[in-house]
Amino acid sequence: RVYNFADMQKYTSSPSPDRLIIDVREPSEFEAGYIPGAINIPIKSQPDAIFLPEEEFEDRLGFSKPELDKEVVFYCRSGVRSSAAAQLAKQHGYKNVAEYRGSWLDWEKQGGEVAK
Repeated sequence: RVYNFADMQKYTSSPSPDRLIIDVREPSEFEAGYIPGAINIPIKSQPDAIFLPEEEFEDRLGFSKPELDKEVVFYCRSGVRSSAAAQLAKQHGYKNVAEYRGSWLDWEKQGGEVAK
């Protein structure tokens, strides 16, 4: 499933406990600004994160591993890393996987709210 800017705006203004927005950029990119409500699982420096056992995931990233039944929506800077992350999530057993293909560049260009 692919989401656009309007979808993402809706999801950030009315968050759902059943949906997680996951920023797969590196921590330095994430700290510079991210989509409100997003969590950071960097795919380049932590490519195996989604495959880690829960305890190790939490030790490494500092928060609980997303449950397999949650909807996970991936984005990055331009849509390349998020596509890779979506594929990894599907391989790991996530059923409800989506991508925001426009990613951060689209979010910024369209004037989306920036969290820091």
